[in-house]
Amino acid sequence: MAYETLLIEIENHIAILTLNRPKVLNALNDQLFRELDAALDELRDSHEVRAILITGAGEKAFASGADIQELASVTATEGQQLALRGQRVFTKIESLGKPVIACINGFALGGGCELAMACTFRIASESAHLGQPEVKLGLIPGYGGTQRLPRLIGHGAALRLLLTGEMVTAAGALSLGLVEEVVPPGELMPRARQLAETIAAMAPLAVAHTIAAVNQGADQPLDRALAQEAARFGLCCATADKAEGTAAFLAKRQPAWSGK
Repeated sequence: MAYETLLIEIENHIAILTLNRPKVLNALNDQLFRELDAALDELRDSHEVRAILITGAGEKAFASGADIQELASVTATEGQQLALRGQRVFTKIESLGKPVIACINGFALGGGCELAMACTFRIASESAHLGQPEVKLGLIPGYGGTQRLPRLIGHGAALRLLLTGEMVTAAGALSLGLVEEVVPPGELMPRARQLAETIAAMAPLAVAHTIAAVNQGADQPLDRALAQEAARFGLCCATADKAEGTAAFLAKRQPAWSGK
C-alpha cells in the first residue's frame, strides 16, 4: 500500500517504518493513525518481515504526541473514541507477534512516548527526550500511558512524570528503565538494525511465542503464567522449526527456519 504519513522500507527481513510528518514533529493525527493501523496489518501478515523498527523522520522528533489542533475541539464522547482507537492501534504493536523496536531519535512526548512504550523495547539517541506532558493541557494520557509507564518504571516514578509533565533525557530514561539502551545519534539505526537482525535470525514462531508469554503473563498470578508458558513450550515442540533447530544444532550447522 502507498502511505502519505509513513515510509516503509524492507530489507533482509527487517522493516523500517518511519513516521513521516517532520514539519509538525511527526505529530500523531487521524490520518497517521489510520495508515499506521493498516501498515501494521501489512507487516504482521508479511512472511518476509521478521522484525520492525519504528522511528521518526528528521532529527528532531520520534513523535511529538497527538495533533493538538485535532484535540482542541473534541467533545467528551469524541475524546473517548480517540483514546480507544489509539489504545487499539498501540496494543496491536504490542501483540503483533514480531519484535517492534522503537528507535527514538528526538522528542517522544505524549502519544509519541506511548507509542514507544507499546514497542517490544526501546533504543534512544543521546539527544532524545521523553515525557507525558498531558497534564499541561488539562488532559491525561489516553493511549496507554497511565498503564504502561508504571509497568515499565514503577508506580511512584511513573506518577512523578505523569503529574509534573516533565521531560527526561535519554540518560534519565535509561536510569528509570524507560529505554533499554542509549547510543550516539549516528549509531541509532545501525544499532537497532543489528539487534533486529539478531532476532530475525531466530525461529519466528519461537520469537512470537516468547513475546506472547511475557506479555500475557506479566499481570497474572505466577502459577497461571507458568501454565501458559508450559502450553506454549508444548506448541513449539510440535513445530517444524523446533525439529529443524534441534537437528541443525546436533549437525553443527545453521538452521533454515520455515516459520512453521
